[in-house]
Amino acid sequence: MYEDLRKKNVLVTGGAAGIGYAIAAAFVAEGATVLIVGRGKEKLAHARKTLGGSVLTFDADLNAIERIPSVVTEIQKAAGPIDVLVNNAGINVKKKALDLSDAEFQDVVRTNQTAVFAITREVGRSMVARGTGSIIMISSMASRYGIPNVVGYTASKSAVEGMTRAFAVEWSPAGVRVNCIAPGFIVTAMSSRAFESDPGRKEKVLARTPLGRLGEPADVANAALFLASVQSKFITGTILTVDGGNSIGF
Repeated sequence: MYEDLRKKNVLVTGGAAGIGYAIAAAFVAEGATVLIVGRGKEKLAHARKTLGGSVLTFDADLNAIERIPSVVTEIQKAAGPIDVLVNNAGINVKKKALDLSDAEFQDVVRTNQTAVFAITREVGRSMVARGTGSIIMISSMASRYGIPNVVGYTASKSAVEGMTRAFAVEWSPAGVRVNCIAPGFIVTAMSSRAFESDPGRKEKVLARTPLGRLGEPADVANAALFLASVQSKFITGTILTVDGGNSIGF
């Protein structure tokens, strides 16, 4: 379907599990070479084996901000220039704001915001120099709603949306498009555990979702394919909501 993505180098952070894995699988299916950065050699090896296709994995802790330039250099030495970057890796700490420590807040911001900035900057150097590239951020509906007990996550994802627009304004004239996907309530192992412990929350979510179901990781992956491809060549700086209408439901 997306012939222009064949043999492109697609870097997916946190691509060994959950939504990131679905995104990696979608690009593999289109014939792209997928480069996964994450933590845990066993998890990365399992992803590489099960994804099939052309997949390279890199065991790196993106929280080590100072190492990100060398990690990007290592990846490009191994695979060549990066054509598409998907910033998927992220963490969350679920606590009431009054109980959240400065250190816990900073941990979330470091992973979800500072590391995203640093890897985007480093990958962007090559893209801007070559005059081509697509960068896709992954935000969250937490950036749109007031959701209790996730203030650090909300702050960091709001920053991701702001960075999307700022990068797009700077780099689009150089041929590098920057967009963002804001997933709604998606079925993952983590969300399933949360709904199992709070059935009322799931009922509330479904009641205000016009499509009447939770999203699937593949729904986010399909959006990423579109934003990475030539099909979206006149789209930059946008936040694409993938939520089944939840954000407009009542």
